[in-house]
Amino acid sequence: MDEERLLRLVAKGDRAAFEELYRRTSPWMAVRLRRRCGDEQIVAEVMQETYLAVWRAAGAFTGAAVGGSATGWLWTIAARRLVDAFRRRAHHAEPPPAAAPPGVAPAAEEEALAASVGGDVGDALRRLAPELRQVLQALVLDGLSVRETAVLLGLPEGTVKTRARRARIQMRRALA
Repeated sequence: MDEERLLRLVAKGDRAAFEELYRRTSPWMAVRLRRRCGDEQIVAEVMQETYLAVWRAAGAFTGAAVGGSATGWLWTIAARRLVDAFRRRAHHAEPPPAAAPPGVAPAAEEEALAASVGGDVGDALRRLAPELRQVLQALVLDGLSVRETAVLLGLPEGTVKTRARRARIQMRRALA
């Protein structure tokens, strides 16, 4: 049974389907969140908030906004919850700890990206510098705004815009 079917069952209140969805998606979700935030407490809170939102709003999943992907819908919820957590923390304390340094080892999200974005586009995306790829990924693939991307990556909005422009120029050149 695929994740879309599990979500439809969760929308009907099926706890077993929710448990199976959680079992399948929580490992990659945690890895992906940890790549963006080094604070385990925030990651745990975001995981909890994400799956609570999924339980409550599974009926709202239509697939249209994310190309029919249940995992894309889950990640959109998680990414927004992470941005919210960063905003809450920014109001009460110092900025959140930085994510693990890029390039240490291939992240699960990069492997998933490689599998989902193939061909010339995937090759061009993988050739981008990590800081450009992160911005493009957050803006285009995760659907975040410039402001949300800035908060998520701990960068000024102007830097996000500059990196996004550089990434798009390099992508156009690579695909020309």
